[in-house]
Amino acid sequence: MVARHAQPSARKSLSRRSKAVGGLALTTLVGTALWAWPASGDDHDSLADGRNGAPKTAAAPDTAGAPKAAAHTARDAAARRIPGLSDAVRKQIPANTRQVLVVTGKARDSYESQVILYTRAEGSDVWRPGRIWAAHNAARGWTDDHHYGDLRSPEGVYSLTDAGGRLPAPDGTKLPYDHNHNFVANGTGVEGEPLAGAFDYVIAINYNRVPGTSPLDQERPDGATKGGGVWLHMDHDGPTQGCVSLKPDAMRELLRTLDPGLHPVVVMGPAGR
Repeated sequence: MVARHAQPSARKSLSRRSKAVGGLALTTLVGTALWAWPASGDDHDSLADGRNGAPKTAAAPDTAGAPKAAAHTARDAAARRIPGLSDAVRKQIPANTRQVLVVTGKARDSYESQVILYTRAEGSDVWRPGRIWAAHNAARGWTDDHHYGDLRSPEGVYSLTDAGGRLPAPDGTKLPYDHNHNFVANGTGVEGEPLAGAFDYVIAINYNRVPGTSPLDQERPDGATKGGGVWLHMDHDGPTQGCVSLKPDAMRELLRTLDPGLHPVVVMGPAGR
């Protein structure tokens, strides 16, 4: 949440003027999807010697090879996963998700983050990383119990279904996009930096909001005290009130890449969580 857009009593909900623009589909992502994967094994038979009738001793299992095979299998499984995510978080990623945007905070109380988009091909469990972008999160870091005004970003796994901004959608944008002059950040940021242009492009994070509506929509299903208006938006060289901010080139690339047909989600929180 940055600046004034998250005020619970702020503007009225605006009617949707979203448009889905055809474009580029990205395929690849991380082997921990809100989440599912496989395993296998085999065994052996012993034979008799037909020439002398004496039973042939069954070969002993290759006990030395078994740990190696298990280690190899574990390495392969780990290579398919999105790194840095716990099993509990992986299980929250829907099985049909093929785009996972991972926002990793430097520390629980830090407002510095990095962002990586992972993708996977249809039918594959191998997640592949894209570029790494520097980002900012909320001024006081992260929380798993976000409330309005706490200056912390909410941890969790959230779908990404809607976008908008003061500027027209970049060519190739696939998410429904509300081009609206009401995407204006007033005043200054937490550290006094100007906010002009911060909402030129935004992507709504589906925390305490109704998916399928403009990012400007003010409905808060869990109540106003739980905050809302948590977006990915343009960076203003300082911490946010709860959002995640990225440089313009990163926002444009995400708008061209995130595809509702691939069910994108964002996984966000501090390192180690």
